[in-house]
Amino acid sequence: MTDRGLDVPGAGTGGAIPDGLAVVVRTLFKSYPTPEGELPILMGLDLNVRRGEIVAITGESGAGKSTLLHLLGGLDRPTGGQIIVDGVDLNSRSDAELARFRNRQIGFVFQFHHLLPDFTAVENVMIPRLMAGAKPAEAERGARELLRAVELQNRLHHWPSELSGGEQQRVAVARALANSPAVVLADEPSGNLDYRHSGQLHDLMWRLVDERGTTFVIATHDRALAARADREIRLENGLARELPQDAVTSYFKDRAGPVRS
Repeated sequence: MTDRGLDVPGAGTGGAIPDGLAVVVRTLFKSYPTPEGELPILMGLDLNVRRGEIVAITGESGAGKSTLLHLLGGLDRPTGGQIIVDGVDLNSRSDAELARFRNRQIGFVFQFHHLLPDFTAVENVMIPRLMAGAKPAEAERGARELLRAVELQNRLHHWPSELSGGEQQRVAVARALANSPAVVLADEPSGNLDYRHSGQLHDLMWRLVDERGTTFVIATHDRALAARADREIRLENGLARELPQDAVTSYFKDRAGPVRS
């Protein structure tokens, strides 16, 4: 279990980013224009994520979980504040630079696997490596290794339509790891899976942290996943509030019965 704390050393002061942090968010604001005026979603949020930890982002629907992941991944730009991922200040990068950074340093796993239907499992995992400039033989070797790591070595040449929902998500996780990213951002990764396949996907993510030191930031409503994470960060009123681990269990018991172990 990692140390706790939402304090960001140097936050708001222009100070150096300490070693060991994969993500630093400083005074983050995000709002969207509407016919009635600006709709604020994030309002001065601070967050830090250490390398090799799994952080669960929770909150009510509309609290800004997906918005936060999109900002961390450089898919959207904040209204204000600073985002530093793997030592790179995303605000200082052009759109083209952000696209290259996303391909090399960020892995994405979504609720829907978004595998390309006309490519096999191994080809889907090869694509990010090819986009990063790898030669086909090198990309295929890496893809095969990753599919072995997610226990799909016997599904290399299956089409997505020939895979179960759990297998499709495991291919999506392998694809997210193709370029050895600094951070994997997962938005409800087990949202479409049943209890058994959700558990298998969660076990896989924890094993990848143990074996590869992968950092995961996961937006989820899944009680078991949130309770199992190193830290659970709840978004409320546009800010991030960490629930102490002993409070996580009691919070979910109060809300919806016992947490699954």
